[in-house]
Amino acid sequence: MFNLSRYFSTVSFILVVLAAGVLGPLYQKLSLQQMQDLAEGRNLAMAQVVQNSLRDSIEALMSDSVGRDADYLRQSDKARRLQAQVLELMQDTDITRVKIYNRLGSTVFSTDTTQVGESRLDNPGFRSAISGALISSLTHRNSLDGFEGAPAEVDVLASYIPIRGHDQSVEGVFELYQNVTPFVAQLQRNMWLVTGGVALVFAALYLMQFLVVRRAQGILEDQEGRIAAARDTLEIQVAARTDELKRTNTQLEGEIVERRQAQSKLNYLAYHDPLTGLSNRRSFIERLDESLRESARRGERLAVLFIDLDQFKQVNDSLGHGVGDELLISVAARLSEHVRLIDMLARLGGDEFICLMEGVRAEGDVETLAGEIIAAFEAPFVLGDHELFLSASVGISLFPGDGDSVLDLMRNADTAMYRAKALGRGNFHFYTPEMTRDAQERIRMENLLRRALDNGELSVHLQPQVETSSGRLVGAEALVRWNSPELGLVMPTRFIPLAEDSGLIVGLGNWVLRETCRQFMQWRDSGFDLPQVSVNLSVKQLERPEFIDVLSRILDDTGMDATSLKLELTESVVMAVADSFTLLERLRDLGISLALDDFGTGYSSLSYLKMLPVQQLKIDKSFIDGIGKNSGDEAIIRTVMELARSLDFEVVAEGVETIEQSDFLAGLGCEQLQGHLHGKAVPAPEFRARWSPQP
Repeated sequence: MFNLSRYFSTVSFILVVLAAGVLGPLYQKLSLQQMQDLAEGRNLAMAQVVQNSLRDSIEALMSDSVGRDADYLRQSDKARRLQAQVLELMQDTDITRVKIYNRLGSTVFSTDTTQVGESRLDNPGFRSAISGALISSLTHRNSLDGFEGAPAEVDVLASYIPIRGHDQSVEGVFELYQNVTPFVAQLQRNMWLVTGGVALVFAALYLMQFLVVRRAQGILEDQEGRIAAARDTLEIQVAARTDELKRTNTQLEGEIVERRQAQSKLNYLAYHDPLTGLSNRRSFIERLDESLRESARRGERLAVLFIDLDQFKQVNDSLGHGVGDELLISVAARLSEHVRLIDMLARLGGDEFICLMEGVRAEGDVETLAGEIIAAFEAPFVLGDHELFLSASVGISLFPGDGDSVLDLMRNADTAMYRAKALGRGNFHFYTPEMTRDAQERIRMENLLRRALDNGELSVHLQPQVETSSGRLVGAEALVRWNSPELGLVMPTRFIPLAEDSGLIVGLGNWVLRETCRQFMQWRDSGFDLPQVSVNLSVKQLERPEFIDVLSRILDDTGMDATSLKLELTESVVMAVADSFTLLERLRDLGISLALDDFGTGYSSLSYLKMLPVQQLKIDKSFIDGIGKNSGDEAIIRTVMELARSLDFEVVAEGVETIEQSDFLAGLGCEQLQGHLHGKAVPAPEFRARWSPQP
């Protein structure tokens, strides 16, 4: 074990000795310097006294000394008189010797006459003083002749002091010897006292620290014993932990394998669609970006085919998302059979797929692939008990003609796909710049429509519904009109689909509902009693979970009775809304009448129809136009009338424009007519003026 006491004792003793060895000489040096400075000051003061008191005698002697020998200088009256004067001044002082040198370095006066005449020209002290600087030196002498004898073993401070004339020029040099033996002796005694005191303090500190260290040594030894015992216990625990770590390591190795597999799966999912196994959007974008650079370098063409399934939402809503997912997997597999191995097929999300075709030589190659994709949907998809028929719409963009970036090509292919859908679905279409202009115009119209809702550009027109037998007004259908300052009068066939696609239809439909109810109650309060008013509903409105609450609030705010309101919805709207039966039953329970609009143009499933909580069927105008012209249309109308009577539905014929049509419908027992024969849709004031009872 590390012996703290032994090492501390040794190191501390060495440090104490070193400290004493440094501090003692340092103290002595500083003290001697202080004493020397004081003595030098006394010598300078005494020299000033001598010069001031004996200036005339000194100047006379120095003037007379030029060219004189030593004997003359010793025996001259001037020297003797100066000797007596100096001795008198130096009585009872520590000055033991005084010497005067002229500018040539000759000793012209000394209290020790044996030194008169000596040359001190090369003496450093003289040379320093003659140049104007005071210099002193401390020496120890065995004996020194002085004013009061020759004491032995003395310490003397010799100072060389410039003698200045009236003009402050140096005319000679004083050399004064001061006996500083008592001071030096006192310093020696003080140094020993200080050294002893410091030694005692260091010894006390050393002893105290030694006791502390020895106590610490005991604590360390005790701790060492405890550590040794703990080490033995720890070794046993380490052995047990080692075995445990081996088992844990085996488990970790297994987990590492699992993590690598999971990481591999994550890497796969990062670039693949988890449902179909096809490449995903990220993978397609990276591949297309790389292909664009490579095709540009090689001067080759490529094509992007944007594929969107038609009617897929209806499958999801009617059969559930499970069947929808199975259908997407089957679609992906079928599409994969028709693309080349070098082509890339990816799923962007939902029912959207996209294909990259590289190395395109001619547009005919792309047309062939697009045609094969369309044809792939001719055969039904069999999923368990379900046999499903689908179609697809394909939009195509080409590089370099239709864009040179990933964003441009994908956006333009998407635009072309929407054009293919607009042309009847189950079709493909190449992108053209006009499509972008159409899209820009569509965006402009959408922005104007958003503003129209806030700027009062919309209005509600009403078209009358009359009793067939009497021509009596029994209701009216509310139809929205848009009069835009920029576009003029915009027909509903233009802006209603736009509102459906952009999501504005919810706000627009709710506005029509509120405005119609407000107008209805305003008429009733002013004496014009319209029996009932009809408003068309969209899929987006019915899909909103808060629709019933919104409708109830409108009725409450306007004060309109629910029985005075009729809501019209098409078969496709009913089919598109999940749990539509429950929703329609809630509307019926409120007292609201329900009408199935454009009847005969949709699915018209009899089993489906008999379950709908509707009270009225509206025969579509396309069949009415065939009266007297197309026996098939007339047969359909007769069938609808028979069906309505069997299900106890009231029938309204839309688009009645001629007497012939009216008579034909009356003969079949059609209860109500609507069309230009009895009035087109007009603004509210005009409608009231036409149908108000005449006084």
